[in-house]
Amino acid sequence: MSDNERQAQAYARRGWPVFPCIPGEKVPVTTHGFHEATTDPDRIARWWSRNPDRNVAIATGAPGPDVLDVDRHGDGSGFPALNKLQRAGLVGRPQALIRTPSGGMHAYYDGTDQRNGHIAAQHLDFRSHGGYVVAPPSRVGGRPYVVARHEPSAATFDWAKAKELLDPQPQRPPQRERQAEGPRDPSHLADWVARQPEGNRNAGLFWAANRAIEAGRPDALDSLARAAQDAGLTEVETRRTIRSAQQQGTRPAQRGTARPFKHQHETEAEAG
Repeated sequence: MSDNERQAQAYARRGWPVFPCIPGEKVPVTTHGFHEATTDPDRIARWWSRNPDRNVAIATGAPGPDVLDVDRHGDGSGFPALNKLQRAGLVGRPQALIRTPSGGMHAYYDGTDQRNGHIAAQHLDFRSHGGYVVAPPSRVGGRPYVVARHEPSAATFDWAKAKELLDPQPQRPPQRERQAEGPRDPSHLADWVARQPEGNRNAGLFWAANRAIEAGRPDALDSLARAAQDAGLTEVETRRTIRSAQQQGTRPAQRGTARPFKHQHETEAEAG
């Protein structure tokens, strides 16, 4: 039995549903991604016996864990935001702290039925119901996920309170004074995309990608892609929809009038 299968079985015994990802990547091997996550030891054995190097992913949200994902990339770090949450008493005692291949951190908590979330400006993601994380001993880009600390804890993480502290929303004007299509500020687009319900995820992503492009913020497209996958789209659907927005470009007739409903040319079926 490989180390990856052994750890996948250990997660499953804890009650956390798991599934395999492509070796060295975060892309699910399973056709329906985290929707096929399981705690069945026989199915897990079949998955990893075919390819023992497959990465291990855990479906987040109860019965799996909730995970606060602190990013660290060339364009910024989520650790200052984490320190702010800690000073406010919102971090608690995670069950585990995991060092990620990028130099960031995953903090594991008891799972809940909260929704996934994303604060692009603070470099933080929250994985709960409808999400997943790649877990130790998996590797991405040749670097491993490593357990930095592990201890018994029943603590949960309140994402709504974290957002209230780190990303307070201004009071909304009366309905007649605001546009109906979604947030104007590109920095809030990713959070809006992550909240889109099934049936409107592709269209919401397409609309948001166009708004980011119009605002001269192509750098926001990566955040939109992650948020769309948090909402339930596959990586293939996400790439295709963003590419469509990039190819279409900006049309004057769409400014201020586009709404986040199914685009007439959007025919991709959603997996989420």
